[in-house]
Amino acid sequence: MIGAYCHDGNVDEGWRFFNQMRGCGLVPTQFTYGSVFTCEVLDVERALCLQGVCVKSGMLCGGDDAYVGTALLGLFGRRGCVNEALWVFEEMCCKSVVTWNAMISLFGREGFGYECILMFCRLMRTGMRLSEGSFVGVLSGEDLESGEQVHGLVVKLGLVCKVAVANSLVSMYGKCAGTRVAEKMFKMVPNRDLVSWNTIIGVLAKGDEPVKGLEFFCRMCIDGFLPNHTTILSAITACSSLVNLYAKCEKLDCAHHCFDEILDKNLISWNALLLGYSNRGCSTSVSLLREMIQLGVSPNEFSFSSVIKSLLALELMEVHSLVIKMGYHSNEYVSSALMTSYAKNGLTADALSIFNDDKLPHSVIHSNVIAGMYNRSGQYHKTQELFCEVGDPDTVSWNILIAACSRNGDFKEAFELFHHMQMDRITPDNYTYVSLLSICTKLCNLVLGSSLHGLMMKANFNRSDLMVCNIMIDMYGKCGSLWNAATIFDEMIEKNVVSWTALVSALGLNGYEQEAVERFKQMEMIGIEPDNIAFIAVLSACRHAGLVNEGMELFEKMREKYGIEPQMEHYLLVVDLMSRYGHLKEAELLISGMPFPPNAGIWRSFLDGCNRQRTIEDLSLPIQAC
Repeated sequence: MIGAYCHDGNVDEGWRFFNQMRGCGLVPTQFTYGSVFTCEVLDVERALCLQGVCVKSGMLCGGDDAYVGTALLGLFGRRGCVNEALWVFEEMCCKSVVTWNAMISLFGREGFGYECILMFCRLMRTGMRLSEGSFVGVLSGEDLESGEQVHGLVVKLGLVCKVAVANSLVSMYGKCAGTRVAEKMFKMVPNRDLVSWNTIIGVLAKGDEPVKGLEFFCRMCIDGFLPNHTTILSAITACSSLVNLYAKCEKLDCAHHCFDEILDKNLISWNALLLGYSNRGCSTSVSLLREMIQLGVSPNEFSFSSVIKSLLALELMEVHSLVIKMGYHSNEYVSSALMTSYAKNGLTADALSIFNDDKLPHSVIHSNVIAGMYNRSGQYHKTQELFCEVGDPDTVSWNILIAACSRNGDFKEAFELFHHMQMDRITPDNYTYVSLLSICTKLCNLVLGSSLHGLMMKANFNRSDLMVCNIMIDMYGKCGSLWNAATIFDEMIEKNVVSWTALVSALGLNGYEQEAVERFKQMEMIGIEPDNIAFIAVLSACRHAGLVNEGMELFEKMREKYGIEPQMEHYLLVVDLMSRYGHLKEAELLISGMPFPPNAGIWRSFLDGCNRQRTIEDLSLPIQAC
């Protein structure tokens, strides 16, 4: 009766019969305990109670049968109770390979990779014959190096032909090495079953190959496998990932079309589309949020945070009321998104009212948002005051204060804060280094900048971070170390228009003007479109070297090829270039055709050129106007 009730999930009746049995003086056997422990809905409280009974009766620690202990360990494992399961494991006098496998799998599943490998090694030292389950368990971790070693052992023991082990290898490589390695492993799986297909589809769907995940789904169906619940979930995830991929590439029409094709849209699908429209700054995200709620899909904190960040004031207030209505006002991520958006819209009072709301739990995230708001508005003293009030400042908190000092010209204090940050064992990130490197650039202090670069190298900073590499190129270029600037540029795997602009500027500043122009043309040739800052850098190089023809050609290209309207600084550079090298008539025509009044700098450059050529009386411009 106990077994029947527990098997059907009626744990209350099973528990009642178990207590009646003991009340009648009958001693439960190992099969009685096993029936109760294998019940899927048995709660941890009752399991702990039964554990005490087992220990007292000697069922757990005595005897030569591992059945009861393994069943109890499995129960704790299903509930994620790692410590309780480990206690049971260590107390068991007799352990079967199933017991070991259960403990290894639990460690791997719960993210204890080191303990998972350690337990597997302990099993090997016992001399027991390793089963398929042993390898399935140890491969559930996320350590590539250990996984590759286990793979070697699998090959050595000839277990690679076992489909369960091969499936686990596909899963492990998918988590640790990426989709390509997982796909290669999948092709080697013999006698693929539904789990094999589900594994590779799931890996591709969650990785960077959602389209291929859907292709594998179709191939699975063609091969005669009927999809189950797991397959369908993976396919939906792949569709959602595809929506997200299109959205990230700013192909919102494709993203929306793909979204419309999903029959069973879930929260992940909606969030992917919401984020895409929000990143574009479209008000469509609010309409989508309303539609989502009307269709019965409840938004979560990610949904609200995604939408809120791109809203204008009126829409923001509407969504804020919806946030309160749905109970997300106290969520720290949603409330911080609200504060950020209010501050961005210039509604600082509204942002502060959320921050000062006594009903909301204050967190360092909220303090960082408000500190950032003070920083952007130039209220650096308030940033410092707020920092002092933060109980446990994180890296972001320190970064905001260092950035405040940088903007306020308190350069010495910024480096003192950096020292205190290290003393408090707060790890600097790339934003910390960006603020400090910008100070070195402002001071033209090569020694300080090089020392900071050395510290970053010692700390193994992320060399693929474009922002840090770009500012280092700029710093070295402006401090006169062209070789270092060029070396960093050449070592960069990925480069954007800012990277090229920094290099062009560095070359121009250090006397390599012709090479600066060549690098600018190289940037164009590889398909990176220059922006107005890039044109300032290359026109400045032309002015320094007197490259009049190249400068005029580039100036004309701004509007004609790239649709960039020249600003005052562009006109100043070109007028100075032409005036300085004797092209006064052309300079005169350029000034007279400007869409806005010339400033004093343009007139000064033009007059200096006239003085050199002594031809003021021959010009028709109203010089007296300046």
